[in-house]
Amino acid sequence: MASHPRDIPMTSGTALSINLNKIALIRNSRDTDYPSVTEHARLCVEAGADGITVHPRPDQRHIRVSDCFELAKMLTVEFNIEGNPFAGAMRSDRHGVGDYPGFLDIVHATQPAQCTLVPDSNDQLTSDHGFDLTRSADKLAPVIEQLHGWGVRVSLFMDPDPQQIEPAHQVGADRIELYTGPYAHAFPDPERRDAVFRQFYRAAEKAAELGLGLNAGHDLNLDNLPLFATVPKLLEVSIGHAFTVDAIQLGLANTVAAYQRALGKNG
Repeated sequence: MASHPRDIPMTSGTALSINLNKIALIRNSRDTDYPSVTEHARLCVEAGADGITVHPRPDQRHIRVSDCFELAKMLTVEFNIEGNPFAGAMRSDRHGVGDYPGFLDIVHATQPAQCTLVPDSNDQLTSDHGFDLTRSADKLAPVIEQLHGWGVRVSLFMDPDPQQIEPAHQVGADRIELYTGPYAHAFPDPERRDAVFRQFYRAAEKAAELGLGLNAGHDLNLDNLPLFATVPKLLEVSIGHAFTVDAIQLGLANTVAAYQRALGKNG
């Protein structure tokens, strides 16, 4: 199984976790096991990635349940599984793809170091908003307690709203992951970028004040990451879509190094 947080060496600076969803999406476009998700995980780790992220959705349109088990067996870096904690079992009619047992069943069986809870529905193209804890805190609290009982660190996918971040602390989360889509969309316009960045900076300060660890992800890339990496006490970024595109142009190992440099490390 994947290493637990206490077993993983501390990373100097912000950890880079590579999301492999797009590799799985390419594989699933054909009736084949190529490209291999586990092989790409190995290559990313060998190139210097600090962690691997996957988001197994119920329709298994990219990451499959079997991928989670295979990664859990082989990873020596942090394994982060994202998903909706309330996603239940779903039958699969696709040849060679097993049924989806439910998100929490996957987490319990694979024991990742970190579980990032995301409020996405089954029909969403991608995650595009954080939790509204004024509505979901009571449902999330027992889930977080259960995950802690399994030895799994819990991060909540959140918008940069300080009023929402305080309940994240109260409900028992270890970390929050800021949804950075709005920052990425605003980045090309300097005026909008600065205003939106200040929102994220204040959210990061609030998380630090409460003792919450801070992660971030969604649409971060080599252009917008260096500025975002200056928010206070950023522990981890999860990057997949842009990383995959850049790897086509630069090569996978060079892309890992480029993202580590964007985070202020040597890469």
